[in-house]
Amino acid sequence: MAMEGPGPGRSPFFYGPDGRLIQVDAALEAVRRGSPTVGLKTKDYAILASQVRPARPLLTPSEKIFVLDDHAGATGSGYVGDLMNLIEEARVQAQRHRLVYDTPMDILSLAKHIGRYFHSFTLYTVRPPGASIILTGADPLGIQLYQVEPGGTYFSGQAAAVGQEAEKALEVIIQGYKEDMSLEEGIELARKAIGAAAGEEISVEYGIVKKPEGTFEKRPAS
Repeated sequence: MAMEGPGPGRSPFFYGPDGRLIQVDAALEAVRRGSPTVGLKTKDYAILASQVRPARPLLTPSEKIFVLDDHAGATGSGYVGDLMNLIEEARVQAQRHRLVYDTPMDILSLAKHIGRYFHSFTLYTVRPPGASIILTGADPLGIQLYQVEPGGTYFSGQAAAVGQEAEKALEVIIQGYKEDMSLEEGIELARKAIGAAAGEEISVEYGIVKKPEGTFEKRPAS
């Protein structure tokens, strides 16, 4: 029987001829067009960093680093409206966990929740959010860093990069990364990676979580 195409009351096709989810690929393309954004961690701290730039002259740039809870923060790249919705979802989940269990939510559980939230969009005829998010924070297992993609996949590691020329930014981090580098060296490496990806003079906003304090804090763009 022939497959019917989209129309009133019809569902659009999910898969391309190569078996890929078309709407997830579209969301990933939106991420690739976003501002260069990176995260990196050592055993003592984690840094989130993103280029801030106004959408048009004389407009105030959008916020790029977000506090989720006292111990956790996030950044991301892609459509700003979609990113803000993801941030609110993460904040609500973190606060719900704290109210129910009277403890901060561990970062892996938060990454899993956002992954499930992303994945739920792929099960129906709606587009997933066109943004990718990087989460960090301190929990009983130490300093954590996760990247969550539009298809719902999440990764952990020492570094992550999303947005424009993300591979170039990640390569800079790989070349300069040292487990024992100071916080100042980490900040400089993050800025260098974003500069390499942006290819222009940049203003960068930062978020930092350190041991033993375990509190996520934002730093103004510079």
